[in-house]
Amino acid sequence: MRSTPAPFDDLDRKIVTALVANARTSFAEIGAAIGLSATAVKRRADRLRETGVITGFTATVRPAALGWRTEAYVEVYCEGAAPPRRLAEVVRNHPEITAAMTVTGGADALLHVRARDVEHFEEVLERIRVEPFIRKTVSFMVLSHLLPESPEAGANQAAPEE
Repeated sequence: MRSTPAPFDDLDRKIVTALVANARTSFAEIGAAIGLSATAVKRRADRLRETGVITGFTATVRPAALGWRTEAYVEVYCEGAAPPRRLAEVVRNHPEITAAMTVTGGADALLHVRARDVEHFEEVLERIRVEPFIRKTVSFMVLSHLLPESPEAGANQAAPEE
């Protein structure tokens, strides 16, 4: 990846917008919509990928189709100052954690967890809680998605086998 960012112009923005809306849109379709050839769109998309603007392409799937029927957000409170690096090591060991971030406020981190069912969620929560630097957790079960088309409403991996 380059150390200096490449210029990002209005055409790049239009290409990114089209790919975010539907990553399967062909370069020819994007080009026709924005006034470029398919080759020019591909060149720009390749540059955007090389420079880290585009980080990947993925399919968003209904979580229940992949075995995820339970979803929650978990606030994590640490004993003392747990470095983000250490928190990242912990969350990487749990395939059920689909997103994790450090946050402001009372909690040290917020985890997005998917599970097969409530029992599986409880087991995941217990695995998280055994970490010696985790003082407590507070969980919020998701009842429904108010923006069902958002990336958070979809899943990108199947639930582990029992």
